[in-house]
Amino acid sequence: MKITRARLFAFAAATAFITSGHTAFADELSIMASGGAWQDAQRKAWFEPFSKETGIKIVEQEYLGDLGKVKAMVDTGNVPIDLVTVETATVLQGCDAGILERLDYSKIAPREKFIEGSALDCGVGLDAYGDILAYDPNVLKEAPTSVLDIFDTTKFPGKRAMRKFPAQNLEWALMADGVAPADVYEVLATPEGVDRAFKKLDTIKKDIVWWDAGAQPPQLLASKEVVMTTAWNGRIQNAIDKDGAPFKIVWNNQILEYDMIAIPKGAKSPDLAYKYLAYISQPEINAKLASYITYGPVRTDAASFVAPDALPKLPNAPDHMTAYLVADTEFWGDYGEDLVKRFNAWLAQ
Repeated sequence: MKITRARLFAFAAATAFITSGHTAFADELSIMASGGAWQDAQRKAWFEPFSKETGIKIVEQEYLGDLGKVKAMVDTGNVPIDLVTVETATVLQGCDAGILERLDYSKIAPREKFIEGSALDCGVGLDAYGDILAYDPNVLKEAPTSVLDIFDTTKFPGKRAMRKFPAQNLEWALMADGVAPADVYEVLATPEGVDRAFKKLDTIKKDIVWWDAGAQPPQLLASKEVVMTTAWNGRIQNAIDKDGAPFKIVWNNQILEYDMIAIPKGAKSPDLAYKYLAYISQPEINAKLASYITYGPVRTDAASFVAPDALPKLPNAPDHMTAYLVADTEFWGDYGEDLVKRFNAWLAQ
């Protein structure tokens, strides 16, 4: 997501290019990413090395999250971007709507070399990230042991923060109510399951502080506005490593997701876009991102290239994969629009 990462049906629109220097480049590649620590990491791991190796200048744009604007670009034939970073469910939505190009993996990498679910028809994986729980041990004297502890206001009183979005929250609500991870999406696909999830969220609704942007969870912890928060693991680890924050991450019952990158239909430089996708999809290159932000590679053969000090911090490190749920992107592609409407109506109650 990592996110802010785009909301479920949101990619991208931006108003300003972020450029630097005056070096002459023969070609330019325009990429919309989501800003913050994640975009900084991409710049160091991928953007700058790619430009140095190929002579292609990357022009960065930060998206603001509006699928309608991307659709308008496509409909008018004026698409000033070549690549956009998106969530997996958004890839499915954009693919069905004809907004994204269907990818030719012969120009990228063998599709079977990617982690299952990270190589879609209209989007290819960038990294794996975890939706986790974070807390400050100086505030909470007893440590939570599961993300599901966010629902325990008796043992862990105080405000807690959650993303202002149904995905992840509904899955955790069902698991906290006793649904086995393997059954979550089957249950959530029924009206009774949806009611059950919202009923569980009702139990903590008055104690929730909602966040939208990935930068907010560490800020909420630092200000002590909340005692715990859900978050994307990389944002919390970045606060720990770069800012010296005392936060702790709880991996048990994390939800594993993938950040994706896609080519908008009618992109101005699709050949350059494919050249970039092929570059970052090499296992040794894909693994480099983990040195700058703690999101794992999506190539199945990339783990050996991850820096040893980075591996224990990744969401898909072996020690963090004992109790987890992989986000079902097809489910959210099918049911997401209705669940977003239900969630927004619930918030307004």
